[in-house]
Amino acid sequence: MATNDPTRPVYVIGGGPGGLAVAAALRGRGVRAVVLEKADAVGDSWRHHYDRLHLHTTRRLSALPGLKMPRSFGRWVSRDDMVRYLEAYARVHEVETVTGVEVSRVERAGDGWLLHATGGRRLTGRAVVVATGHNHTPYLPDWPGADGFTGELLHARDYRSPAPYTGRDVLVVGAGNTGAEIAADLAGGGAGRVRLAVRTAPHILRRSTAGWPAQASGILVRRLPVAVVDRAAGALARLSVPDLSAQGLPRPDTGLYARVREGAIPVQDVGLVAAVRSGRVEPVAAVEAFEGGKVVLADGSLLSPEVVVAATGYRRALEPLVGHLGVLDGRGRPTVRGGRAPANAPGLHFTGFTHPISGTLRELGIDARKIARAVARS
Repeated sequence: MATNDPTRPVYVIGGGPGGLAVAAALRGRGVRAVVLEKADAVGDSWRHHYDRLHLHTTRRLSALPGLKMPRSFGRWVSRDDMVRYLEAYARVHEVETVTGVEVSRVERAGDGWLLHATGGRRLTGRAVVVATGHNHTPYLPDWPGADGFTGELLHARDYRSPAPYTGRDVLVVGAGNTGAEIAADLAGGGAGRVRLAVRTAPHILRRSTAGWPAQASGILVRRLPVAVVDRAAGALARLSVPDLSAQGLPRPDTGLYARVREGAIPVQDVGLVAAVRSGRVEPVAAVEAFEGGKVVLADGSLLSPEVVVAATGYRRALEPLVGHLGVLDGRGRPTVRGGRAPANAPGLHFTGFTHPISGTLRELGIDARKIARAVARS
């Protein structure tokens, strides 16, 4: 049976923006694609983000191929509008979606692929696109003593708004975009005290400067040498972002783009700088352990917060799904992405496992076209 046998669909694992974009691009080329989504609706991860979340990329540069975002969404699209957009995208492009189905393992089967899924399903496809994304499994560090913490400990995935924390002492752990925004949200929403535990000082960028979005700069420089981008970014940061060293948040000692290449994304300022300067958010050292109701910091300090919000990221969790195929690197990331398939796994594609400075949604659209073109030619 030929690989391009039209009786076998291409299975797309994940109904987020990456998966929907690939399915739409495949359908546009006359290839049947079936999206398998473990939740009960597309865009599930977006539905669980905190209430105040807005895209850090502009509306015009964040639309997926084949459907613009409405101007009514504004320049910086909200979480709820993003969910509405993904629902509309699936509807407009007539994306064939099966919800409530989780794929546990992908195996090579002749010239195609076999997927093991919920309820003992065994699905055979001509190709597979893994689009489960970075935010698959919430990661909570194995802090010594955390099980005995007498306060409230939650992952950032479970944070929605500052309302439940009015008047309370809250420690946010992690100074990435999520931690920075939650800390600012709490500070402006009535929390009694907000501290932000920082292990590595982040690069902080203005979301836009004089009307020019940081994303546009990222698009322009993404192919330049790392050292050149680092120098330019450092100069811009010194001009546009105040030095917060006196408040406990020094400038990083490594370059912005060098950090991006290692997977560390700059923090887009949506309130953190003002909150730190005013003292409403207090940067502190990284968390090392828990002792009863206290938190032990890397500098030896002891804190007694009522609530700890762990903005400690997610794991891709691809090992059970494809780890046996030899297609992941030492950090559990796909060795290739987009239109390229691993040499030992033709017909297996990945999208959504990078954090490009040019904007994740924009790059998902580019990946989708490349994947659809590669599959259609196979």
